[in-house]
Amino acid sequence: MNNETTSSVTVLGLGLMGRALAGAFLRAGHPTTVWNRTAAKAGELVAEGARLAPTAADAIKASPLTIICLTDYQAVRELLATADLDGATLVNLTSGDSAQARETARRAGERGARYLDGAVMAIPPSIGTAGAVILHSGPHQDFETHRPVLEALGTLTYLGEDHGLASLYDVAGLAMMWSVLNGWLQGVALLRTAGVDAATFTPFTRMIAEEVAGWLPGYADQVDAGSYPADVSALETDVRAMAHLVEESEAVGINAELPKLIKALADRAIAAGRGGEQYPALIEEFVKPGA
Repeated sequence: MNNETTSSVTVLGLGLMGRALAGAFLRAGHPTTVWNRTAAKAGELVAEGARLAPTAADAIKASPLTIICLTDYQAVRELLATADLDGATLVNLTSGDSAQARETARRAGERGARYLDGAVMAIPPSIGTAGAVILHSGPHQDFETHRPVLEALGTLTYLGEDHGLASLYDVAGLAMMWSVLNGWLQGVALLRTAGVDAATFTPFTRMIAEEVAGWLPGYADQVDAGSYPADVSALETDVRAMAHLVEESEAVGINAELPKLIKALADRAIAAGRGGEQYPALIEEFVKPGA
């Protein structure tokens, strides 16, 4: 795919991420058309060889593949409302939820467009490197057709035909990220009361994080099987350590909301008869609707 007809690409939305995406396509040699509500944001890209389209509709018509990266799905819907989408292929990398992804795919299909949803698991400076993981979901053939162009952005991961999967993976990853960071911050707050700074504490936490990450494949097997034998430790033992974390946090005068939440989940699981099972049994609490 080396000729302009098959390798040209359009990018709609030139925030920090949109500019990074367009820049990566340009560096990879793909003729790139860009559009943004504030045209001035295209200045650097135009200087590097991008073509600035006068309207979003013109930008979509300029290339066989259009990448969308806007603030939210509402902005995507408004932008596409008046454009001729017949025959276009859209790859939406805007952050949102799975229901929005599926609805946007439905609307695009009704107007004659091919649609892939996606999520960028990277920061703008890493776009165009192997460290930038880009998730995609939607029709596999459409993904394969445009893979050679999309590979300019980083490491591609195709998740399946369900348009909502990329968004689901994205938010699931955020759940993991925030949980790790909040656990680290709780520990930092505890150690600060004894005069230990974050830099000193962090090598210890990295060791713990790596150890816990090693448990996940075995825990995943238990979750998928729906069976949680206490091979290492039972919840009724773990909950005593959770109580120590709550008590220590309160004793030194720091926020105890996070450890209390962790313990509340375990207490409910134990009340449901799972005290003799291993930690992954808590999945049975996580899958329940919130109060």
